Amino acid sequence: MIGYVLKRILMVLVGYLVAVLVGLIAVAVIYAILSSLPNAPGYFELMAFTPVAALVVPPLGMFIYFLTIILTAMQTLLFALIAEFLSLRSFWLHILFGAAAAAAGFMLIWPDAADDPERWADMGIIAAAGLVAGLVYWLIAGREAGFRRPLIKALPGNV
Repeated sequence: MIGYVLKRILMVLVGYLVAVLVGLIAVAVIYAILSSLPNAPGYFELMAFTPVAALVVPPLGMFIYFLTIILTAMQTLLFALIAEFLSLRSFWLHILFGAAAAAAGFMLIWPDAADDPERWADMGIIAAAGLVAGLVYWLIAGREAGFRRPLIKALPGNV
């Protein structure tokens, strides 16, 4: 039993770290796509260039990665514990958790974002990247969420 719980904790941690990385890549891709649309604001072009700068200067990329982890860790831990204790394995629930965690992390940087219409697009982009991150987390750790093993698999003779 302890081995199974330790395995779940490791899967949650790995799922979270990979999901953050994929979420950051999703942000870059979304901004790049939006910057290619006709009449796109110049701001989107700047944001599409930022990931290139993070690749060219690895310490900047690591700073962005760790800052994202710091901004989203608490809410993600709360969501992961809820999913694990209640054995919630729903695909939709995990992607919604990802979007909510990303939006909450964004609100930590810009607490007045809801009052500023210029930040609404950024909030939507970050939430969309959170949806992608939630999907990745579900693929790695969410499909088998739950600290308790399913009863059917635990019975001898069931394969």
